[in-house]
Amino acid sequence: MRAGVIQRILSRLLWFTVVSLIVPAIVAIIYWESVWWAFGVPALVAAIGAVVFARLPAARVAPQDNLRRREGFIAVILGWMVLVVFCAVAFQLTGAFPDFHGAFFESMSGFTTTGATVISDIESLPKSVLFMRSFSHWIGGMGIIVLSVAILPELAVGGMQLFTAESSGIEADKLAPRIAATARRLWVLYFAITAVQTIMLLLGNMSLFDAINHSMATIATGGFSTKNASIGGFNSLYVEMVVLVFMFISGLSFTLQYRAILGGQPRRLLQSPEAKLYTLITVASIFLLTVNLYGAGVFDSPLRALRESSFHVVSIITTTGFTLGADSHDFDNWTHFARLLFIGLMLVGGCAGSTAGGSKVIRLYVVLKHAVIQMRKLVRPRLVETLHIGEREIARSATEGVLGYYLLYIVAIMVGGLALTGLGMDLVSAISASVSAMNSIGPGLNEVGAAENFAAVPALGKYVLSFQMLLGRLEIYTVLVLFTAHFWRRG
Repeated sequence: MRAGVIQRILSRLLWFTVVSLIVPAIVAIIYWESVWWAFGVPALVAAIGAVVFARLPAARVAPQDNLRRREGFIAVILGWMVLVVFCAVAFQLTGAFPDFHGAFFESMSGFTTTGATVISDIESLPKSVLFMRSFSHWIGGMGIIVLSVAILPELAVGGMQLFTAESSGIEADKLAPRIAATARRLWVLYFAITAVQTIMLLLGNMSLFDAINHSMATIATGGFSTKNASIGGFNSLYVEMVVLVFMFISGLSFTLQYRAILGGQPRRLLQSPEAKLYTLITVASIFLLTVNLYGAGVFDSPLRALRESSFHVVSIITTTGFTLGADSHDFDNWTHFARLLFIGLMLVGGCAGSTAGGSKVIRLYVVLKHAVIQMRKLVRPRLVETLHIGEREIARSATEGVLGYYLLYIVAIMVGGLALTGLGMDLVSAISASVSAMNSIGPGLNEVGAAENFAAVPALGKYVLSFQMLLGRLEIYTVLVLFTAHFWRRG
């Protein structure tokens, strides 16, 4: 592990943090809010830190060759934690959060695109704080390291290690020979889709401020809203449909979207087995939930049941977490079938390479195909059959990685739930909160349901959930590998 390389990377990440804090400070100045200094002070401290780290002797003489794999993992974790901590300090300085653990939870929830909040009256927050919440979603959605690779030439050298450590797919699918070019192309698409949704929301008579905030939160599948009643606060079918469509789009692989939209290869997206399964699960869930809600009398109109089912199914499977309000739209008061279905959708999540959380549809696809192959071998023990996704053969090591991921994934959810019950939360609230944090969703059930928030979670519980948010956002392995003795051995 070369300390100089890590110091130089940390310096660059601190400069990125400075920019991330200056933007909401400018928003505060535009709206004549006195809390601009709450973002300016941490930005100044980050700038000083960036200069210090860059001028350390080890950083100045550090080699310029490719990042080693372990250094890539360290850089990813440092990048996330630097942004989360500095943003948490800014949040607390604004006075919107009475304690640091609440501010830290909100910051982690923002950058990991979880969307869980400790704020009861969201509409009372300064606009700069509301913007920072949505902006943190937008940055975290595509990944701060991918952004850094795209704009910082030095990190482009060896950037593949950073990209792989943060990539949500089975393997990184590059759009260009250099990873920096790949990251830039993805961000161009990311920005373009955000801009298109903003324009469409403006056409629905939404204010520019609300349109920008909700577009950033939607494309990042985050879920922070500027309204207490979330999307239901706008009372507009048009707004609901726009948000629904863009949530679904954001649950698809951005690499495939780039190839389909800008690369002239729409068949790559249409023929993707993962995209097909994602669409099938979504459509089937909407149908089943509509029938259930109408049949159980939750809604007296089939069209109303369809409207509610469509929005919430897409919101949950993409792990966005937007809702249509806190009264009759509170899905925590729906049928047991609906609640169990939502838990299942939380666990599945969106496609690999998207901003959605969850275990990812591609992993479910691999596990299902692997199970089918194993059942065939029970009948024909000498059968030799390899696992394919479309026309691509999947290496055995990749399948083993997926199975290992699921084991760690389940253990992490159970350990988190156990810790929360030990802190006094009831079983349903604890397990659903753990699932919510691990899958970057936001709302859970009972005490942390769609009509509630996470303010009542004990201070230690907030840190447990924050760790789970980071664990789930970085696909478990990237974080847990740092806790192994093998990682820190020389060589």
